[in-house]
Amino acid sequence: MSRKSPIPKMPWAADHQWQLKPYSLFVICFAMALMGIGDGLLVLANLGATPWTIFAQGVALQTGLSIGVVIAIVSLIVLLLWIPLKLRIGLGTLLNVFIIALFVDLTVNYIPTPSGMIARIFLMIFAIVLFGISTTFYLSCQLGAGPRDGLMVGVCLKYGWKVGVVRTTIEVTVALLGLLLGGTLGISTIAFALGVGWIIQFTAIAFQRFSRQTSGEI
Repeated sequence: MSRKSPIPKMPWAADHQWQLKPYSLFVICFAMALMGIGDGLLVLANLGATPWTIFAQGVALQTGLSIGVVIAIVSLIVLLLWIPLKLRIGLGTLLNVFIIALFVDLTVNYIPTPSGMIARIFLMIFAIVLFGISTTFYLSCQLGAGPRDGLMVGVCLKYGWKVGVVRTTIEVTVALLGLLLGGTLGISTIAFALGVGWIIQFTAIAFQRFSRQTSGEI
């Protein structure tokens, strides 16, 4: 069993998950803001929601609960899955909830909605890439992950599997479950499910190379 983190330790990383290190706090807050913007741009593209949102939609249709309530319940259940993976809640876990939600709202409310299909597709691609890269930045701060990202990291740590494989498997599974429960899939849903994990992995590889170069390793 490998315990090597899939996200390399970077110069801005904190020493522990509750350390109030200014550099780490700046990077994680900025990265999460960009994640919120990416999520908001995906909404504006209007080509389909993310897999977890589709799943929440499906559960809401089956239970009569609101999507917001379902998202909260699902987040709690995912956090419970952290227990066998021996993960701990950190400052980043809390910041994840508030900062991303804030910037999703700001993006949706203040950025114009594109009208043409080409513009919407371009916005979708840009949003997914931005979300994936920003996710790697915030995880590299080592201040703790959000519920879903923590699940990905925990599985990678426990089994030594690649980020791209783990994240894609999780996203595709959630999307299919959402579809079976009555949720509506779109182009963005499929693109996000198949692409975001590999974007995170490629960014992590770039971080690893940068870390080796700065440390003088060959």
